[in-house]
Amino acid sequence: MAGRRSASWGTGPRTGDHSAPPPPSAEQDPDDPQGWTVVVGGVPSSYVHLGDPTRLDFEYMRWTGDLLDVLGDAGQPLHCVHIGGAGCTLPRYVAATRPGSRQVVLESDEEVVRLARERFGYSRRSGFRLRVADGLEGLTTLTDGSWDVVVRDAFAGAVTPTHLTTTRFVSEVSRVLSPAGVYVANVADVPGLGLTRREVATARTVFDQVALVGETQHLRGRRYGNVLLVASRGTLPVAELARRVRSGPVPARVVPPEDTAALAAGTRVIEPG
Repeated sequence: MAGRRSASWGTGPRTGDHSAPPPPSAEQDPDDPQGWTVVVGGVPSSYVHLGDPTRLDFEYMRWTGDLLDVLGDAGQPLHCVHIGGAGCTLPRYVAATRPGSRQVVLESDEEVVRLARERFGYSRRSGFRLRVADGLEGLTTLTDGSWDVVVRDAFAGAVTPTHLTTTRFVSEVSRVLSPAGVYVANVADVPGLGLTRREVATARTVFDQVALVGETQHLRGRRYGNVLLVASRGTLPVAELARRVRSGPVPARVVPPEDTAALAAGTRVIEPG
């Protein structure tokens, strides 16, 4: 496998730039004609390899793949909601590793959906439904307790839209998940992990178990990067996940629920505006 990219948002938050973002695009990998990087709002958002749907180049996507691999019985279908589509790398991964899975992708940007369909040929035969819909609004149309996994990987530029981080949002996520279902959120954060702490506190208003996955240096608050928030009302497979992320090319670790709770102690939750 080619070298992995440590994160999709590695350039950090952009401030002071009020120009209109460029249209979404797909850039071919100069080292592999089957590899494409989907760029949204000027930021690389996913890597798609047409010949290998199990290839997860961005490190946080590899951690998500590791988590999905240890949920339930290997190879058995999962019911997944993906909030934020871009190149649909994770839906392709689930379709390949767990045939027969029921999946819906909620992508708010119509141009991103058009690009994904035209460039990669996504259709109903791809193993997932790709819908133009806001993540929160799309969740409200889904049936209670009918999904195994909700993955949030949605950004406007380099930040997640605030309405996808609030107590209202996590309550909707909890509503659509089965009792043992798992919520996964990609959090891009600066040194100090202030946003991560608030997202943990917010998730803990509805989920009993909240863990984090991240690169060691970032979790120590030393640089910008991606943190994976993993939450459930049931027991999380912390030990199995920890073994997998430790074996990756980038030093990473899992922060278990008890330590995550201590990290967020006294932190304000994110309320709807």
